[in-house]
Order: sequence, then C-alpha cells, then structure tokens
Amino acid sequence: MKRVVITGMGIWSCLGTDIDEVKESLYNGKSGIGIEQERLDYGYQSALTGIVKKPVLKGLIDRHLRRGFSEEAEYAFMASKQAFEMANIDDAYLVENEVGCIFGNDSSAKPVIEASKIMDEKRDTELLGQNYIFQSMNSTVNMNMSTVFHLKGVNFSVSAACASGSHSIGLAYMLIKQGLQEMVLCGGAQETNFYSMASFDALGAFSKRMDEPTKASRPFDRDRDGLVPSGGAAALVLEDYDHAVARGANILAEVVGYGFSSNGTAVISQPSDEGCLRAMQRAMDDAGVKASDIDYINAHATSTHQGDMYEAIAIDKLFHGEHALISSTKGMTGHECWMAGASEVVYSIIMMQNGFVAPNINLENRDEQSAPLNLAAETIETEINTVLSNSFGFGGTNSALVIKKI
Repeated sequence: MKRVVITGMGIWSCLGTDIDEVKESLYNGKSGIGIEQERLDYGYQSALTGIVKKPVLKGLIDRHLRRGFSEEAEYAFMASKQAFEMANIDDAYLVENEVGCIFGNDSSAKPVIEASKIMDEKRDTELLGQNYIFQSMNSTVNMNMSTVFHLKGVNFSVSAACASGSHSIGLAYMLIKQGLQEMVLCGGAQETNFYSMASFDALGAFSKRMDEPTKASRPFDRDRDGLVPSGGAAALVLEDYDHAVARGANILAEVVGYGFSSNGTAVISQPSDEGCLRAMQRAMDDAGVKASDIDYINAHATSTHQGDMYEAIAIDKLFHGEHALISSTKGMTGHECWMAGASEVVYSIIMMQNGFVAPNINLENRDEQSAPLNLAAETIETEINTVLSNSFGFGGTNSALVIKKI
C-alpha cells in the first residue's frame, strides 16, 4: 500500500481567502458570520450567514468557460488554484500527467431556480442557453475543475450532505493508497446564495441570535439555538509519498486514516452517537493509532442541540481521560455544509503547522454531555502531531479522517 501525503491546499471561506488570512482568523478566534438582509426580504426566519467574498474570475479564466461556473465552482477554482500553486504544480505538469479530481458537493440551487423562473415566465427552453446545465448539476464543481485545469484522472462528485468534503478526501486517499492514482485534487464546495438554504431555514435549524451575529454559532454551549449556514471552498492536493519525494515537493502532512459509517436510524435527520463512534474508530484503526495518540479533534459540532449532544457522547466514549484537545471551528465559520469536511482538514493542518489549537468560541456554559470533554475555549499554543477530523451529515452519513505531521 502507498503512503498518501498532502502537498498543497487552498481555502476560500468567511475566515479569509488565503491560508495566511485564515491562519490569523483561527488563531485570534475571529468570526466570519454576519447578517444578510436579503434573506429576511426573501422570507427567511434568520438572516445569519457566513460572509464569503465573491471571487473575481475575469482575467483568470476564459469568459466562455466562466459561463458554465456555478457559484460554488467559482469558490472551488480559487481554492484549487492556491492548492496547485502551493504544491508547485503548473499547467504544463497538469497537461502532461494524469491528475484526478474528486469534490464534495450536494446542491446547486441558484441555477436551477433561475432557470425555472425563466421557464415559468417565458415558456421557451431556447432562452435558457447552454450554461445552466453545467451550473446546475451536482457535478458542477469537478466537471469545471477538470476542464479548466486539464485533469485526466478520476473525475466525480461526492454527494453526502455535510460529510461530502471529508468523504472526497477519504476516497482520494484510498485511490492513491491502492496505487490507482498518483495525484488527486480533492475538497469540498458550498454555495452561499439564499436560494440554497431556504429549506434548512424552514426546518427551524438556524440560530435566530441576529442581535449578536458573531455569537450566534455556539458549538457545545448550553444556550445554542441552531446553526449558522456558511460556505466557500477548500481544496487539497493528495499525492503518493514516493512521487512527492521524487519531484521535490514540500509535504504538509500525511493522510493515515479514513473511517465511515451510516447511522441506520429510522429518522433521516436523527444523529447517532454509535454511528459517530464507528466512523472515528474505523479511521483510527485504519491509521493504526489509539485515542492516546490523538492530539487534536476537530469536532463536527454545528451548534444544534442534538448534533452536538450525540457527538459529545461519542467523543467521550473514545477519549475520556485522554489528552486530546477538542474544538469546533464552526463557532467562527458557521456550518460550511458540503465543504466543511475539507475546510476543517485545511484548518487543522494550519494549526498543526503553526503549533496552536483554535478556540471553540462562544463556549460560555457547557451542556451536560460536553462537560467531560477537553474543549479548548480559547487559543492554546501546543504541538500537534496527529489530528482526528469529524464530519457527519443528514441521512446518517459519517466520515472521519486522521492526519499526521511529517
């Protein structure tokens, strides 16, 4: 079996649009959450969202290609461009070699709704043009990335709710580990337009703490009242270790374990501590590590009552009395949904490289289930050698990754 390393990463999120900017936000516990009035005007109960800068692609991509880019594909392009640059992979390399592409993405609402509005009004498909189809498919991200970067390897999307980005890394890791690919661009992307989140708002899943936007997302806090939607994109270049060494690449970290499970419960939105636990244990078994080897756990905790509660129960079962520090970066980012599993690996590697654990902000009163956990309520400077990153989604899909420092 091959060893699998990370040689490049990029990020476009509400915490910043490059690695250095995001590092500062993480270290300082700076929230990227704000108010979008358009949501209230549209009929939302909550206007809270992560504020993500719109990319400017003019001058970077040919306008004919740009027309087929969905919002999340735009974010993914910016993150992927950073990742390839960090990995020292140029256009000539991509043209001459086989590089794969796997992205997590589970919706593309805006082009679907816009096309529907045109049809409702004009009743003429010829007015839609050809671009909506490339924007509206769930595979919009990987089809656009594969085209613009001339990628010739594996090419598909992972649609697995809020575990999508994590599963994409896990699958890329498995393909490289088995010798089926030498290099894969992987990650997750999430649209932030208000069309995409109306059905979530209908569930009453969002925080309504609109008077204090930066305090609205409160993972593990007793007084949490819901999650805050967010988005953007995160991209990573995964590579066979021997291949990376041969080309003189700078190795950032190693992917050593991937675990997955399904809750198998009768309710589609019902979390499960047993499902969470199985994914974490499988990732640790795959990595050949014990609970005592983990230095930091990036928790999935989204600031919902049940989700945080069941994850806390699962983590306590595996890590009670162990030294691993725990935080959910969603206190700062909100829930980045389809990209979260990928962005949180990027956040964790930033912490690993810079010797700190980012704080679980807004943790004022722990709930009963999280009380035993070794939660980092403020930034802690410490060496991190091994990370466990959790991602859990609707439908009971669970993913966990173990990342080690090299």
